Amino acid sequence: MTVRTRFAPSPTGRLHLGNVRAAAFNWLLARRHGGSFILRIEDTDTERNTPGGEEAIIEDLRWLGLDWDEGPDVAGVHGPYRQSERDEAYEAALSRLLDAGSAYPCFCTEEDLSEETEEFGEGRSALRYSGHCRGITVNERAERISRGDPHVVRFAVPEGLDQVEVKDEIFGIISVPASDIDDFVIRRTDGRVTYNFAVVVDDVEMRISHVVRGVGHLSNTPKQALLFDALGAERPAFGHLPTVLGADGRKLSKRDGAAAVADLRSEGYPPDAVLNYLSLLGWSHPEEKEVLTRQQLTGSISLDRVGRSDTQMDLEKLRWVSSQHLADETGEELAEHVRPFVALDRYPAAVEHLEAVVDTLRSRMATYGDINEHLGLLYPPEAEVGPVRAGLARNSDARKVLAAVREAISTVPDWQAEELDKTVRAAGAGVGAKGAALFHPVRELLIGSEKGPDLGKILTAIGREEAFRRFDQALA
Repeated sequence: MTVRTRFAPSPTGRLHLGNVRAAAFNWLLARRHGGSFILRIEDTDTERNTPGGEEAIIEDLRWLGLDWDEGPDVAGVHGPYRQSERDEAYEAALSRLLDAGSAYPCFCTEEDLSEETEEFGEGRSALRYSGHCRGITVNERAERISRGDPHVVRFAVPEGLDQVEVKDEIFGIISVPASDIDDFVIRRTDGRVTYNFAVVVDDVEMRISHVVRGVGHLSNTPKQALLFDALGAERPAFGHLPTVLGADGRKLSKRDGAAAVADLRSEGYPPDAVLNYLSLLGWSHPEEKEVLTRQQLTGSISLDRVGRSDTQMDLEKLRWVSSQHLADETGEELAEHVRPFVALDRYPAAVEHLEAVVDTLRSRMATYGDINEHLGLLYPPEAEVGPVRAGLARNSDARKVLAAVREAISTVPDWQAEELDKTVRAAGAGVGAKGAALFHPVRELLIGSEKGPDLGKILTAIGREEAFRRFDQALA
């Protein structure tokens, strides 16, 4: 069987981690099995669609590296890939159901339906359609339709059916009494088809083999299973992912901080780290590994290791996963990824030796955007560091150490951290200074603090010219 998965968002705004997690699982499953990943836009609910919503979704998915094999902007034999452009397919499927007696027109008004409230005891009640129009003769239906009577089309739940059973790859067998499912609407009076009908027709036409989505859709699945059966199509494998909760224990939404994919991008999270974290929301690696490359994820993802319990968004865990991905980047890669985030108005000199800068600060960073939070360590405000250097100038012991170090590093031809560290230590030994007596005054001169990165790394990060400027300011 060829694995064909899909992600079918509504264009109502940017993606957040709760819904893009489903896209990640579908993409990973398709890639693991050498199948196809399809992007389908469910845009029939025009009241909820937002301008630019589809473009925003595409931008978010592309940034995450979730490429699709068929979609609104990628030609495929099963298109169109926007529901608003698929009326022909819906009408054809509707005609098949009507001809087979699996659907029928319903002329009941809202007033008629309001009288069909079913009592459940303890003050609970719900509207439940009685199936009144199911018994209307063919001639009466035709006559009422021809004279333009408003009507919906309802699916006829098979008679004599005891239970509707659906196998879910995560939750097991889901069984619902057929009597709990009334003849539900599949086309409204205005001609628009309903979600449950459209999504099944699309999945059949696009030959979707696996429907992986949030557990919130589980209640729709028995109805959709009946539609697959009525259309004579094989049911796909269903898998419903547990709900992602926010830090407050409520369902994650676009209102939650750090939940929007676009926000994570602007904060400088690596896309591979975000994909890695998304996979951990409900799933566990066979060897309990938590830091995984894209290749490792596609080689190990499976629905049988997805839990049933709700999972919670943990920003600290996301930052930790991100920091581990940064740690695996080469200096050149990290510098290139950090470059767009450097605040040039505050730290213009940082980009001159950016690879050395990020090598010095990388252990402090969890995202590319963290760079500005730490650049102040290497480029402290003159108003703060000036008095420190003035104090060193008045200390004869410190001046002796600084003069020796300044003289020694001026002879270093290859301005590299390891060589500079050796040179600083040798200069200190020459004047009888080691440990704190050596490192503290040099570090204070360079960055205004006794504590900080290794001196060799500081020197390479700020560069030869800036290093001598700082020495000369104190020694002048």
